[in-house]
Amino acid sequence: MPSTFPQRQLGTTDMTITSLGFGAWATGGGEWGPQDDEASLAAMSRAIDAGINWIDTAPIYGHGHSEEVVRRFLSGRSGSNRPYVFTKCGLVWDRKNKNDVRRVLTPDSIRRECENSLRRLGVERIDLYQFHWPDDSTDTPPEASWRVMEMLQQEGKIRACAVSNFDVALLRRIDALHHVQSLQPPFSLIRRDVAAAEIPWCHAHRTGVIVYSPQQAGLLTESFSAERLKQMAREDWRRKNANFQTPHLEKNLQLRDSLRPIAQRHNATVGAVAIAWTLAWPGVTGAIVGARSAEQVDGWLGAATLSLSATDLEDIAKAIEKTGAGTGPARPPLPRGKSGVTDRSEASARV
Repeated sequence: MPSTFPQRQLGTTDMTITSLGFGAWATGGGEWGPQDDEASLAAMSRAIDAGINWIDTAPIYGHGHSEEVVRRFLSGRSGSNRPYVFTKCGLVWDRKNKNDVRRVLTPDSIRRECENSLRRLGVERIDLYQFHWPDDSTDTPPEASWRVMEMLQQEGKIRACAVSNFDVALLRRIDALHHVQSLQPPFSLIRRDVAAAEIPWCHAHRTGVIVYSPQQAGLLTESFSAERLKQMAREDWRRKNANFQTPHLEKNLQLRDSLRPIAQRHNATVGAVAIAWTLAWPGVTGAIVGARSAEQVDGWLGAATLSLSATDLEDIAKAIEKTGAGTGPARPPLPRGKSGVTDRSEASARV
């Protein structure tokens, strides 16, 4: 769909996506606590009307509910007003005990999940279909799972096939059979490990990268605090996550606070700076950003056009080192022949 936001080709597909996409994990409720569907629809509308041209969801988000809400949103959109829809397969829950979730990528299960997602989303074709996680059994080799994705593409049920949470070893194995169009890894100022291997591999092999949780589930935003954590719903997964517990929480919030001067320099939010940092890495195509309200969308839309300077990136790297928050590389590599990064197009791969 037309957009005034910066766009990048996703892998070698015919899709050109905005550097930001709407993440619909919290739309499903579930692990995020209660979520109002109307608020979710308003958030999607704010993002798409502003120029975002893709939505990322998955069956496991609310056990199908997120995809159903996305269908409601899509029902009012057509033609150039309709965003690309990305979803996933591979996390299967027990019907009697929805908390019993397994990583399953058997051929039959992939096909069944695809049909279910097509039905819930109300679409004839999924734009990007992704393995959510590697299969946790040894009975199904990844090559057998990947062949099914290739067949689904040939049958016209999916436009392009991709993976999430795969390491380089798995990427190599399946890319030899059929090109992996994109990888969806966790990537933020706190979770930086994929910058060491997976992102460079994708950059070298024309595989797109759409990162998730660039604001680290809200940690890297102005509004987050230890007090807010205490007020979260009992079922909210963040209450038990290590990054939200001592001693990591204090270090992470110190890193967040170090972004405030940079945000002020750009008249931007701290969350937008955190997202822009992930987009500054060569090989990163886009970032998935969630929102539970239209107001939250307003807080991160500016990241799409925010270009961090070499000084900004150096200040952020120093803050990472000083606080000791997170793990992984702290500085994006500079483009060849450049002494600094002054423009987003210089700091990102045109994959």
